Amino acid sequence: MTLRLRIASCQLNPVVGDIWGNEAKMADDYARAKADGADLAIFPELMILGYPPEDLVLRPTVQDDCRKACLRLAGLTADGPAILTTAPWVDDGQLYNAALWMEAGEIKHIRYKHHLPNYGVFDEARVFARGPLPEPIIFKGVSIGIPICEDLWQPGVASHLADKGAQIMLSPNGSPWRRTAHAERHAALGDKVFNEGLPLVYVNQIGGQDELVFDGSSWSMAADGQIVQSLKSFVEDYDVAEWERRDGVWQCASAKTEGHLSGLEADWRACCLGLGDYVNKNGFERIVLGLSGGVDSAICAAICVDALGPDRVWCVMMPSEYTSSDSLEDAKACAQALGVRYDIIPIAPAREAFSQMLDPLFDGMAADTTEENIQSRIRGLTLMALSNKFGPMLVTTGNKSEMAVGYATIYGDMSGGYNPIKDLYKTEVFRLCEWRNAHTPDDLLGADVPIPQRIIDKPPSAELRADQKDSDSLPDYPILDDILLGLIEQELPVEAIVARGHDKSDVMRIQRLLYIAEYKRRQAPPGAKIGSKNFGRDRRYPVTNGYRDRYGD
Repeated sequence: MTLRLRIASCQLNPVVGDIWGNEAKMADDYARAKADGADLAIFPELMILGYPPEDLVLRPTVQDDCRKACLRLAGLTADGPAILTTAPWVDDGQLYNAALWMEAGEIKHIRYKHHLPNYGVFDEARVFARGPLPEPIIFKGVSIGIPICEDLWQPGVASHLADKGAQIMLSPNGSPWRRTAHAERHAALGDKVFNEGLPLVYVNQIGGQDELVFDGSSWSMAADGQIVQSLKSFVEDYDVAEWERRDGVWQCASAKTEGHLSGLEADWRACCLGLGDYVNKNGFERIVLGLSGGVDSAICAAICVDALGPDRVWCVMMPSEYTSSDSLEDAKACAQALGVRYDIIPIAPAREAFSQMLDPLFDGMAADTTEENIQSRIRGLTLMALSNKFGPMLVTTGNKSEMAVGYATIYGDMSGGYNPIKDLYKTEVFRLCEWRNAHTPDDLLGADVPIPQRIIDKPPSAELRADQKDSDSLPDYPILDDILLGLIEQELPVEAIVARGHDKSDVMRIQRLLYIAEYKRRQAPPGAKIGSKNFGRDRRYPVTNGYRDRYGD
């Protein structure tokens, strides 16, 4: 048995479906690991196809192309380090998420994922067959257990590997970001490490994939539960760790330890990575968005510039007679701070045309939200026209508080391809703006102070009628957001939310608005998952829904 292993952790950003591009990325990192004298290179879960592949993985041609690519990668190991990765693998008519151990020019061992997550954002049980409890493999005399992602979160696999004599665990992962990710991973996985006494090398992917963001943050843990290696968060990274067998236990002799990002910085980086990868992986050269002088469009513009650079961001102000002079000044100041292209397109001519069209039918009726929504839809139509004519993807800018209660106009300000703040409540938007103005991460592309303070300080308003403020029809945002947190993330009954100090009528009204707005959210663009329960992959409520939680019954 060897007493030393050099293990390369290859934290990469795949493109789902780009089998050949992902293969090339793996080959590049493999060559690096070979040059560094590694014994083994570990890649994230389903790196060859990208994670999650959803129903794409059910296509026979995809399965076949993945197998061919894996055989080509295995060929690289003829005179170099071994490779550990996972891939879709068909065996006896069943499709598995398979750990492939490549060594000496061939796929030498195959182990199948045992626990298939089918909760929250995951639906692996829909596409993969469940494998048996995996047996350890022997490499250079060392007994190695290979739990695949969820296999470490659920009981059974780690203890089985320990019972079968495994000495160390190596785990490819596709674990998405959410605010609680670090704590949950260290607690759940550390429990398995501590209970079984088996060190763990955990390699996670990074990148944005539709609504999911993967943070990387790969790490290794010693048998006593101590973190002994950590890679960067939200960027591709690589490290070779030196492991030595001492007193019968594998211990990490040397590895890098980067600080994992958390808090507001992690939220910001997740928003930037999600937006940037959505734009880049889908082949858009630029984006366009409406810049109103309000905080939501300002933070979205700042995220876009941080992710893509100012040359790829186009901001458009579309004033009406209700747009204040402050908003005009603030939008211009924000665009100047960001260094983006900025145009002004007044919507008065279109409003007048719609009034003339509809006056015969609306004659004698008082103005209401209909006229307000027409303004929003004119703006959405204008931005979509720019997108169609010039090619940039339209970014939409509604926060989670608005989306929750339906204070967004379908086919208006909800128009667009992606929403970078879809999973941020309004109070979180304000906190992130303050954080970003005070911090400029080195590898982001934006300005030092991107958001004029006056935008953050002024009362929020849609400016669709005279002297309008959001507080005219909604509770103040700290109150609204706490009610929504209770209803959405915490799934609390109305009675419990009232008990923490909220007015009963407010809670009942917000609950009603939350349910009846489901049809709008079904038609909303995707946006990065940041919290514990986003609209879309996490929270899938029926549109037609007669349930209401009652109070006092």
